[in-house]
Amino acid sequence: MYVCSCFGVTEAQVQQHADDGACTPRQIASACKAGTDCGSCVRRIQAILGRGAFPRRDVADQARPVLTALDEAA
Repeated sequence: MYVCSCFGVTEAQVQQHADDGACTPRQIASACKAGTDCGSCVRRIQAILGRGAFPRRDVADQARPVLTALDEAA
């Protein structure tokens, strides 16, 4: 099922980006442009990420950086 009609992004694609470490709608947008045109899909993206009104805690609770490439460059 499409999440973002503007860019043809499916729920499976958003879930794959989330599985790869994206944990905010902005990170999903960086990966596939979803949510950057009309914005009507942002709430659905938040739901897929399990955010609702709150950030995803499972990633933060793992005590490991999500963006390891940035940590390695430092």
